Amino acid sequence: MIQLIKGFHDILPGDSEKWAYIVHQARTALERSGFREIVTPIMEVTELFQRGIGAVTDIVEKEMYTFTDRNGDSLSLRPEATAGILRAVVEHSMLRTESPLKLYTIGPMFRRERPSKGRFRQFFQVNAEMVGDDSPLCDAELISTAFSVIRDVGAQDLMIEINSVGCAECRPAYKDTLREYFRPHTQALCDDCKRRLETNPLRILDCKATECGVLAGKAPLITESLDASCREHFTEVQRLLELIGVPYRLEPKMVRGLDYYTRTAFELVSRDLGHSKAVGGGGRYDGLLQELGGPDQSGIGFAIGLDRLAMSLTDAQFTRNMDFYVAPLGVAAREVALQMVTELRNAGFSADTRFTGKSLKSQMKTADKIGAAKVIMLGENELAAGEVTVRDMKSKEQITLPIRGLAQRLEGDGI
Repeated sequence: MIQLIKGFHDILPGDSEKWAYIVHQARTALERSGFREIVTPIMEVTELFQRGIGAVTDIVEKEMYTFTDRNGDSLSLRPEATAGILRAVVEHSMLRTESPLKLYTIGPMFRRERPSKGRFRQFFQVNAEMVGDDSPLCDAELISTAFSVIRDVGAQDLMIEINSVGCAECRPAYKDTLREYFRPHTQALCDDCKRRLETNPLRILDCKATECGVLAGKAPLITESLDASCREHFTEVQRLLELIGVPYRLEPKMVRGLDYYTRTAFELVSRDLGHSKAVGGGGRYDGLLQELGGPDQSGIGFAIGLDRLAMSLTDAQFTRNMDFYVAPLGVAAREVALQMVTELRNAGFSADTRFTGKSLKSQMKTADKIGAAKVIMLGENELAAGEVTVRDMKSKEQITLPIRGLAQRLEGDGI
């Protein structure tokens, strides 16, 4: 038997209804806020992610699915969506016709990291980006939109954790401060963090190794190194979130895992998820568009993981429902049942049937299993009379209706 690749998963019937609900609610919330959908390829040239995410991040160094195609080009499955969306913005000159841009996409991402509960190598995200506005108002609006997506899906006990990670002017000094702090403890760092100490010490703050985490917990805070402009921007973002009623708390040790973030960084957390409390996050990326060959315009975005979000919703919320189940009894009734479900579907009803010749009792169990509201019983007697018996599965009431024009009559049958 051929089995799944490690770290990948099937979304089976029973769970797929939950996923469809999440995607619908997310799309509705985003479009209500003026975002428009963009669909980009799941594969891009590797250079896009090296330049966009950062060559010394774990994602680029360890986790990307990268290969050389027949032409010798290095290609990678997308590990995140922002770089691909901004590549499209630049390539199609989208800021010339609309600024700021509000774009979103929903789909799979790929990272070869260690699988765990709610964490897969193919995972699904909702991603939203606002490009062309560096105002704190833009930060507050995007964070509010992210909060709305999670709230509308039904997650409980929501909170936004926010921090400022500085900018190109003040962050170099903070990196030097971190190097001074960590160097006396170099031997206690994991091998990756020993290398990060020189290339990008901020990544040490995000390391999951126990000893690195202990040291990071006592490290100087980035908020102590912000310049006046970044400090003012962050203070205003907080004031605006309070103004519009979005709950937040400061998390001064948050740095996020991507090099392109500047100033505002945030995570969306839910107590429903226990130890995997973060269901999404994002931040501002003021230099990324220019790094990818575009104009010097700022942006901010977020990503929400559908896999983790689905874990927070109970299966009972997504029981399967069907308007009608047609129960044919006898060979002659099967073709009529096929005609009947086709007529009902064309009229806008959901309808299903089985052609297996099972007993009425067995078919009633099938109707109950698929959540049918009503069962249309069709046997030899009904065929001879040109009628059907319609049974309401909840009230147990039954009525008899003519087969001809059945769909129109069912719209107002009253049972």
